[in-house]
Amino acid sequence: MAASEQVSAELWDEFHKVVNMTSRELQEWLNVESAGEEVEELPDKAGRPTGRRVLEVLGKRRTDLTEDDVRVMEHVVAVIRSQRAAELDPKAGSAEWRHSLMDIGHDPLKPA
Repeated sequence: MAASEQVSAELWDEFHKVVNMTSRELQEWLNVESAGEEVEELPDKAGRPTGRRVLEVLGKRRTDLTEDDVRVMEHVVAVIRSQRAAELDPKAGSAEWRHSLMDIGHDPLKPA
């Protein structure tokens, strides 16, 4: 069975609902987050591995997804849903909490 057949319409839609940052916003965030005072990561190496994987998934069509992509999508949806209410209304929290969600493509202050 092709990986694209494993991606239900529900997972595809839910992933794109909870990942509310565009690929450009996420890439810029990962670049900023990984930049240090004296060292800056190369753009394709910036950020945490899961954030980079989310970027890859965002750049693919549903028919091009792999089994690993599906696992990443399921993981990201589960993490964001465990940290946020179902309605995803904008919500302020600690900077650390917000940044950890932004690392995987969800800005809790961005309107749904």
